[in-house]
Amino acid sequence: MNKIISIALFLIILSNTSALAQKTAKTEEAVAKDTLKSIDIDPLTPAKAAFYSAVLPGLGQAYNKKYWKIPLVYGAIGTSLYFYLDSNKKYHQFRDAYKRRLEGYTDDEFSFLDDSRLIAGQKFYQRNRDFSTLFIVGFYVLNIIDANVDAALMQFNVDDRLSIKPTLYRNDINLKTNVGLSLNYNF
Repeated sequence: MNKIISIALFLIILSNTSALAQKTAKTEEAVAKDTLKSIDIDPLTPAKAAFYSAVLPGLGQAYNKKYWKIPLVYGAIGTSLYFYLDSNKKYHQFRDAYKRRLEGYTDDEFSFLDDSRLIAGQKFYQRNRDFSTLFIVGFYVLNIIDANVDAALMQFNVDDRLSIKPTLYRNDINLKTNVGLSLNYNF
């Protein structure tokens, strides 16, 4: 009798585990169909974009497919480079004129200026040249940082399942319209 009870109990447990396994397989299949395929995230993408921008300014923006930023990069660096070259040229003109004055010549293009004005002009254009150098380096570094950050932010998941929507609803007590903000995330 004990043997029959133990065999019956064994068969009942065996039948329940197979049914449980079938339910688990169906549940996993339903979850797999419901979930979205994740976008492959490449952790080296920001480093590649930064490297490309370091090699050639604007190339990282092209790698990120943000083509509208390329003229901004070249405009910023090109304008700073123009002011550097212009200030450097004028600095050398003032310096050469002052050197000629020290040698005793007065036939330079700045004959209407005295020596103190030539020194002031040198300092002014030297300072502008140095600031232009800082701007060139700054815009170059900003170009690299922009490509890196933009590539990193492109990998964030922003889809319709994660949304913030403003909603209007009526208050049942005084029948006035209220404004609310709902944050919804669907699993």
